[in-house]
Amino acid sequence: MARQQERAIRTRETLVRAAAEVFDEVGYSGASINKILDRAGATTGAMYFHFKSKEELARAVILEQAADLRMPEGGGGLQQLLDMTAYLAVEMQSNILFRAGVRLAVEQGATELQDYAIYEWWADQFRQELERARAMGQILPHVQEAEFARLLVGAYTGTQIMSQISTNRADLPERIASMWRCLLPALAPAEVIAELDLSLHSGIAGTTATTAAAAVTAGATAGADETESPA
Repeated sequence: MARQQERAIRTRETLVRAAAEVFDEVGYSGASINKILDRAGATTGAMYFHFKSKEELARAVILEQAADLRMPEGGGGLQQLLDMTAYLAVEMQSNILFRAGVRLAVEQGATELQDYAIYEWWADQFRQELERARAMGQILPHVQEAEFARLLVGAYTGTQIMSQISTNRADLPERIASMWRCLLPALAPAEVIAELDLSLHSGIAGTTATTAAAAVTAGATAGADETESPA
């Protein structure tokens, strides 16, 4: 019995990963059950034992997109949030399960898939870090963590789509750094931003990260100076 269960678990995982590869290559509409079964080396019976339809299999890829992710560990707060989003930008370039899950989530409007749960899940991950940042005194008083987390999910989604169309996500880490350069002044005081280190981000290395960090700090400081000085 135990061996049968282990075999069933392995078969299901093989199907999900094969489906992720196919969905990543051709999207939901271009994928077929036969393509997925050929990629998985599985039978129709094995497929329908675990999933009743292509839609159900696609939903599994969407909901399990984070299965291979290993988020960077740090001290929490805004630096942790920045590191998380930069790590995701790098993973998007090579992690097929993650990338396919994101693609399917974005394509839902053009398919029969309608599942908002993964967006809520990501918003909750970001909200938790924002709440830790609040406890650390890093967040401006007017910011609502849940609201900003939803905004961040939307901004990240749009940024990765633009990067995909423009460079097949080759410039995604730089675009995410640019996104934060715009968002941070609305989220944190200038003195907090000055302590953040974008150069520590996974996948954002060298001069690009250093330049982005300097730009964020300079922009926030300039905004503070304009507020305090007469026009």
